[in-house]
Amino acid sequence: MSDTPFGFGLPPEEPENGDEGKKKPPSEGDKGAGNPFGFPGLPGSGPGGADNPFAAMFGSLNPNDLGAAFQQLGQMLSFEGGPVNWDMAKQIARQTVAQGTPDGTKDSSVGPAERSAVQEAVRLADLWLDGVTSLPSGASTSVAWSRAEWVEATLPAWQQLVDPVAERVGAAMGDVLPEEMQAMAGPLIGMMRSMGGAMFGQQIGQAVGVLAGEVVGSTDIGLPLGPAGKAALLPLNVEAFGKDLGVPKDEVRLYLALREAAHQRLFAHVPWLRSHLFGAVEGYARGIKVDTSKLEDAVSGLDPSNPEQLQEALQQGMFQPEDTPEQKAALARLETALALVEGWVDAVVHEAAKSRLTSAAALRETLRRRRASGGPAEQTFATLIGLELRPRRLRDAARLWASLTDARGVDGRDDLWEHPDMLPTASDLDDPDGFVHREHLDFSELDKMLGEAAGNQDERDQGKDDTDR
Repeated sequence: MSDTPFGFGLPPEEPENGDEGKKKPPSEGDKGAGNPFGFPGLPGSGPGGADNPFAAMFGSLNPNDLGAAFQQLGQMLSFEGGPVNWDMAKQIARQTVAQGTPDGTKDSSVGPAERSAVQEAVRLADLWLDGVTSLPSGASTSVAWSRAEWVEATLPAWQQLVDPVAERVGAAMGDVLPEEMQAMAGPLIGMMRSMGGAMFGQQIGQAVGVLAGEVVGSTDIGLPLGPAGKAALLPLNVEAFGKDLGVPKDEVRLYLALREAAHQRLFAHVPWLRSHLFGAVEGYARGIKVDTSKLEDAVSGLDPSNPEQLQEALQQGMFQPEDTPEQKAALARLETALALVEGWVDAVVHEAAKSRLTSAAALRETLRRRRASGGPAEQTFATLIGLELRPRRLRDAARLWASLTDARGVDGRDDLWEHPDMLPTASDLDDPDGFVHREHLDFSELDKMLGEAAGNQDERDQGKDDTDR
């Protein structure tokens, strides 16, 4: 830890010759006076700053950008909401989408023809899935989204995923101060938490904005990010996904619609699944510890005139899972749950498509490799909650579900979703044959027995009441 809280001190001095425009590194003697927050370029940082403090703070900005810079700084310091400034996250995500993807593709509104094509693809996908799963359709509507519409629709789910981790960072900001200073530093801690909320908002907005340029639907990471019962595809990204595959555009759209519709069936008709998945994420987040030394470095080096710096401040490996049995168990639960969802979808979609789409096997392998290579979904997850998913579990889970179909039929396979305790565990993914042929509990019969027992008890209680009267 530095001598002053968060490393605050005087900003670095401007070079005397001015030729290179570079700043000297701060010396130890410079800390602690003049500029209590240590922001580079604040008034008093050099001759230019003394004459024109605004030039000192925003010297690198075009005058037309000053209003936006002040607005952003005001948002950072005035935010009093939860652990993440979600207004800022939304703003940054929309700006990132507007900039387009690295290949130069810009977002655009979805036209009537594209909406009609998506609706027809989802309708046909649901028809095909009827023959390979006992779960009925889960999509009450189907929509075609632009990238900006995807951002708007999925932000509530990102908030539920990220807030638990952000709360730990907010608490860690108070811990960075020495204990003897915490009692008298309430306003400072409040300001730091406001800035922490802004930093998270910057990071999440950037990550979600980039992800919007690559996802093809609302369930790419195995979690229900969109509204319930709404199957969604992004036509612009679907086209980009199939661009170099040599597969007809209609087949690509239909295969991806199959995956989206299969996810929707699972989340709609397994009522405990959503809370189980999000609860597993939250359980994992509770065991994450924050590297306060990196947090201190990130906060002390913030430069209000460099917004891009904020987007990178929390991406330096600050989150570290605690090496405890509880945390390892939480990680195993989360990885297994996500693998089971993705594996089930992979298995049923392949069964529905293999005899109807000539490119089904190629598209399946392309999506598997996309996950295994650490695609955008895995990278975003790792950035936001410090979690690296293990895509190899997807193949293990798909093999297990396929084996279950062969051994027990479609109904026997899908009946396992009736209760979380009936699902395979991480060790079962290592030994799928052992699980497939093992006698399994029938929770429907247990529920029936319990219901009958409760009914009999009610009848006895009613008879007792009649006798008493």
